[in-house]
Amino acid sequence: MADPILPYGRQTIEDDDIAAVVAALKADFLTTGPTVAAFENAFAETVGARHAVACANGTAALHLAMLALEVQAGEAVIAPSITFLATANCARYVGAEVVFADVDPMSGLMTPETLADALTRVGDRRLRAVLPVHLRGDAADLPALSALAAEAGAVLVEDAPHALGTTMAFGNVAERVGDARHSAMATFSFHPVKTIATGEGGMVTTNDAGLADRLRTMRSHGMVRPAGSDPWWYEMPEPGFNYRLPDILCALGLSQLAKLDRFAARRRALAKAYEAALAPLAPIVRVATRPAWSDPVLHLMCVLIDFAAAGVTRREVVERLRERGVGTQVHYIPVHRQPYYRARYGDLSLPGAEAWYDRCLSLPLYPAMADADVGKVAEALKAVLGA
Repeated sequence: MADPILPYGRQTIEDDDIAAVVAALKADFLTTGPTVAAFENAFAETVGARHAVACANGTAALHLAMLALEVQAGEAVIAPSITFLATANCARYVGAEVVFADVDPMSGLMTPETLADALTRVGDRRLRAVLPVHLRGDAADLPALSALAAEAGAVLVEDAPHALGTTMAFGNVAERVGDARHSAMATFSFHPVKTIATGEGGMVTTNDAGLADRLRTMRSHGMVRPAGSDPWWYEMPEPGFNYRLPDILCALGLSQLAKLDRFAARRRALAKAYEAALAPLAPIVRVATRPAWSDPVLHLMCVLIDFAAAGVTRREVVERLRERGVGTQVHYIPVHRQPYYRARYGDLSLPGAEAWYDRCLSLPLYPAMADADVGKVAEALKAVLGA
């Protein structure tokens, strides 16, 4: 029998996680019960935010953020082109237009320079939000991005599904991704390949009580219960969505969240081992650049490969690695290249995003990996590249 494929990412589910879900199944509430609030409170405490609002998935979290800000049709939202589709799509869900920002070709992150360029392309539309993505788990330059956004009359909404557990140091101030010190909100995902898993699930953190209330209203059909009304009475001032996260999944989230420190330490150790194992493959292979202020809990182990210099295509590398038991993925195809956005905005020139895409490849990274797996991946990559 062939050795199993090392996937680029996967969940770590243990017996106590299963027991937590079983207990939730035996409890009185399968959804809209007390476990939701317990998960929200624990998550807010973990990241250092005043409020956390659970929802159905990371895409719902982004959509809710746009609804909470009351972004209107025809207004503008800036998003980096190197991200998953949802970062841009959330603006279109509310009728706003997307202005794509370029990224640093070595880190994949939106920078103050690429944001400044995007700001020149907003035109006469009202800019409402800037959505930096903490790609791979590394934090973007939040103070600088926030200052530029504020000067343009907008706020930051951090797209942070990759970065749960990441810490930052801007100046001498220690911060955590999700504490929303520099942003109106931060959004998270608990998809199985993320740092903690609930199957599907998302969270929005904020320090603004008004935004938190609106997030909760819009995740549950837009229903409100006016003070002093009959106990069965509800009203819908505007339609919302069914974006609730059930107690069953929140029970899994609580169990997983309790392991965040262990998961984070393991991911950091594996990332350090990769740096050492891949160093001999430079300059053909380079680990994505990590900003000095960021101490990431990496969700993705992204490397940049000079395929032309190695004399192989990325597809050949992907297929040959798989033959050696190593799964990979590409994060991401530039969103501005997607047919929908090309038809809407034309062909854009974003050289940083193109350069990132041309070289990027995500290698296996998840807590259950053995130390020897890093060496296996590095040796397989060396053989495939002929290095």
